[in-house]
Amino acid sequence: MAAEAEVEDGAPAKKGIPKLFIIIGAAAIVVLLGGAGLFMFLSAGSAPAEGDAAHGEAAADGHGGEAGAAGHTFIFNLPPMIVNLNNEGANGAFMKLTVALEVANEEMMTAIQPSMAKVIDAFQVYLRELRRSDLEGSAGVYRLKEELLRRVNVAIYPNKVESILFKEILVQ
Repeated sequence: MAAEAEVEDGAPAKKGIPKLFIIIGAAAIVVLLGGAGLFMFLSAGSAPAEGDAAHGEAAADGHGGEAGAAGHTFIFNLPPMIVNLNNEGANGAFMKLTVALEVANEEMMTAIQPSMAKVIDAFQVYLRELRRSDLEGSAGVYRLKEELLRRVNVAIYPNKVESILFKEILVQ
């Protein structure tokens, strides 16, 4: 056996040791990732029991939108918008979009209500310039979301919307 372990110049060969380290290292990584995934899965499933009734409630605000508490933010629902998309070809395309605005508190929600006509106008002007290809894939929807957020914050300045939430996007 000693003769097999030596190579031609007389130095012993180290065949099995690097493979053993690679296998042990890979197994350790798999075990760690599996444990982290299990921890995230189990911790995400447990929601706080306090205030669960307040998370799903919504009340009409009398201005065409709806407001509801979602955690520490408030949701203001805009009416559905249907716009013709910019079409360079012969076939026409349109988009139906329903969005909600996420604001920090109830005072902010009441402060932006008088500016909703400006917000809808800014959305309509931007949406009419979109092409069907601008909305393809998740990157297109992300760009749409970021641009709508920028436009709503410009329209209601100095107030601020935290996020745009898509409820419905239909392109035909």
